[in-house]
Amino acid sequence: MPCLPAIDLDHILAHTEEVWPLIRGERFFITGATGFVGTWLTESLLWANRRLGLGVSAVLLTRDPEAFSRRAPHLAEAPEVTLWAGDSRNFAYPEGSFSLVIHLATEPYYPPSADSPVSSLEGDLMTTRHVLELARTRGTRRLLFTSSGAVYGKQPADLGHIPEDYAGAPSPTDANSSYAQSKRISEFLCAVWSRVYGFDAVIGRLFTFAGPLLPLDANYAVGNFVRDVLSGGPVRIRGDGTPYRSYLYAADLAIWIWVLLLRGEGGTAYNIGSPHEISIVDLAHRVVEVADPAAEIRIEREPVPGSAPLRYVPATDRAARLGLESWIPLDVSIRRMCEWHLKTHQAGGNHCVVGPQFEEH
Repeated sequence: MPCLPAIDLDHILAHTEEVWPLIRGERFFITGATGFVGTWLTESLLWANRRLGLGVSAVLLTRDPEAFSRRAPHLAEAPEVTLWAGDSRNFAYPEGSFSLVIHLATEPYYPPSADSPVSSLEGDLMTTRHVLELARTRGTRRLLFTSSGAVYGKQPADLGHIPEDYAGAPSPTDANSSYAQSKRISEFLCAVWSRVYGFDAVIGRLFTFAGPLLPLDANYAVGNFVRDVLSGGPVRIRGDGTPYRSYLYAADLAIWIWVLLLRGEGGTAYNIGSPHEISIVDLAHRVVEVADPAAEIRIEREPVPGSAPLRYVPATDRAARLGLESWIPLDVSIRRMCEWHLKTHQAGGNHCVVGPQFEEH
């Protein structure tokens, strides 16, 4: 049985059914398959495979197959799935060909230190090169790399939505920008490898998301607010509540990734996120309205008079040309997220609880 709601898996299938015949009988290699995004993809791949008789198989890279098997036995024991043990930076390549590669693995950000002055940058780049070499040597025809909206640097206050051709970038002198810098260079490596070695590489720049499996104790505002309201409140806003974000439901996220992998234009970057912006304070109120209207909201800081709010909101015109939308409204996203976490808690824990796999800015 899947750990994700059947209504969500059916939603994914309904919006991807036309692309699955493109990969009938093919073999996937997926890095980062045990994280938030990866678990949604693996669950939905198995759902489609069994309902449509696709005959696909997938090799999932994981540092610790035993830990993954304990956490998600229904995935680890699926006959279509092979767990491959290894560090994403230097794993031994499995035998055989992989027509499709999804590279989700990312190093978590940590501050620069004397032991690791460039933080996660070196590890991320080693991983990307290693995965690209697998694609080159294993007959890959299409690869999708999940990058981040962080590649644009700080969004100008007068730019409502960031388009993919926006020329902004993180400052090269910002010592805390290793995550963003590694994604920019990794995108370049994907573009070069795909051009030189003749496979299609599609880039998906992740923004912010909501839904089941999203950790409640990481640096994700919607997850923190759901945690607070489910524990009885108060809902705490650590800043002043003025920044703007947008939240794509995780089932829609999975749809976007499958469509981009199979129909996206090679050598092209697509923003993956909702274009529907909301301030952090309004997000807190929406969570309270959906989950517990009596819950108190506490804002820890006062806005600085005259300062423009920070924004992190994508333009999604390129995705829209492929028929991709934000189908699930935010209120429904919050409700399903709350229901899933309550069900998980009442069941005494859930094997599918995973760690973060993208960074919210």
